[in-house]
Amino acid sequence: MKDKFKPESLMMSYGYKPELSEGAIKCPIFQTSTFVFKTAEEGKAFFEVAYGLRKKEQDEELGLIYSRINNPNLEILENRLSLWDKADDTAVFESGMSAISTVMLEFLKPGDLILYSSPSYGGTDHFIHDFLKRIGVSAVAFHAEDTEEEIMELIKKTGKADRLGLVYVETPANPTNAIFDIEMCNRIAAKHKNGENKSYVCVDNTYMGPVWSSPLEMGADLVVYSATKFIGGHSDLIAGAVMGNSELMTRVKTLRTFLGNMVSPHTAWLMLRSLETLKIRMDRQSQNAQLVANFLNQHDKIEKVKYLGLISENSPQYKLYKRQYNAPGAMISLYVKGGEKEAFKFLNNVKLIKLAVSLGSTESLAQHPKTMTHCALEPIEREKMGVTANLVRISIGVEDAEDIISDVSQALDTI
Repeated sequence: MKDKFKPESLMMSYGYKPELSEGAIKCPIFQTSTFVFKTAEEGKAFFEVAYGLRKKEQDEELGLIYSRINNPNLEILENRLSLWDKADDTAVFESGMSAISTVMLEFLKPGDLILYSSPSYGGTDHFIHDFLKRIGVSAVAFHAEDTEEEIMELIKKTGKADRLGLVYVETPANPTNAIFDIEMCNRIAAKHKNGENKSYVCVDNTYMGPVWSSPLEMGADLVVYSATKFIGGHSDLIAGAVMGNSELMTRVKTLRTFLGNMVSPHTAWLMLRSLETLKIRMDRQSQNAQLVANFLNQHDKIEKVKYLGLISENSPQYKLYKRQYNAPGAMISLYVKGGEKEAFKFLNNVKLIKLAVSLGSTESLAQHPKTMTHCALEPIEREKMGVTANLVRISIGVEDAEDIISDVSQALDTI
């Protein structure tokens, strides 16, 4: 069945057996903390696999033990999410930062180096520069305009080229829509080792969701999401996800078991609901965003618009955009003419669009990165990233496109 249908068709039923749940057509919420073993021998076998004391036998399933380890809602959700990215396995977490921090803790140790793309989400940037620094992990940033040779030189200058544990790339970047070459990151990682182990590439694909880009197919080792965003998509849950091959996901899931940062059965159930409309929602959001971006790009009160659909065919990044993405997405970064005063004037006067952080939801959202999501960044670095006082980030929802444009227009008229 898995090989016959597209992911959007399998989101209604894949991995769920109605006969195990009184014939219910939709998966119930398994709101339980623990599960009953048929025999003591069965419990022993389940724990041996769960704690990595032995590998699963061929066709052996990890039995249900305890909802911190596994739960039917969690397992069905992870099976369905794996289809989108063609991943061996998926681990779902209680937030995007929980997913990101777990990956970094698993693949980095004191003395290691992390190479990361800049800008990145403010929470990610803070974790790298605050927590990782405190445990002895060094960090070096690279930017979209840096060449492969320049990035290699940045790594060399750290004196830790032999300790590169992770290449972490967020593309498109939050909040500027800068795009980074995943295949180039793979080449850089392949030229380095972390002691006896390889250097891994992890891609934060939150901005494009699992519909518009597939980093694992481009050679990345891991992909992470704030599943709060497009995957959840209704502003009513917080979650994160990590996907990759079996070997790496075993490591991620084992650490998750002991950190205890997986989603609850209820959150998993909500996400199963969201997956049924994922492609429909994201298609509509991208269609809307293209119309809104074209309008903004011609407006006399806008300095410039950063949106993937506006990348010129003559631009060096156009080929990269077409290679990595199958749609321009729903995130628009606009720079109003002026500064914070003008940006705030716009934000204070939108009516249909809501003034709130987050993104990828059914409703359109707008926020001011410099003073909100990226406020903790060093001012000089923030300016270098393009996170300026006149930058406004808009996440386009599923409303009528003409209504969104009308709202944007009247808000700009107040400046």
